[in-house]
Amino acid sequence: MATWQCVKNCGACCNLTPADRPELETYLTPEQLETYMGMVGADGWCINYDHEQRLCTIYEKRPSFCRVQPETFIKMFDITADELNDFAIDCCHEQIRGVYGAKSEEMERFSSAVGIGDEGSGN
Repeated sequence: MATWQCVKNCGACCNLTPADRPELETYLTPEQLETYMGMVGADGWCINYDHEQRLCTIYEKRPSFCRVQPETFIKMFDITADELNDFAIDCCHEQIRGVYGAKSEEMERFSSAVGIGDEGSGN
């Protein structure tokens, strides 16, 4: 079974381009949306993302919507804790494909780490 995990040196989730996430208003509260939009840099990447190190500079203090945790995803996406693993894998897979491409080094590392092929978890 595939098991979700964050893969270092990826950062695909830090590409916050609002046009690529038109459903933001459906899962973020107005306050969260304001915070989110304030984090979007001119290039669409989070202003707290260090491109050189490929790390979040506010990781320990990042907003809840940046955290892959059951309570966060249950509130945002109305999923159950049992669904979190597959949902998170699918979200990351889709985001990595959109940012870096389906055949990218980032996709290969993510797929290998979580134990999936290049077509997603299939769920």
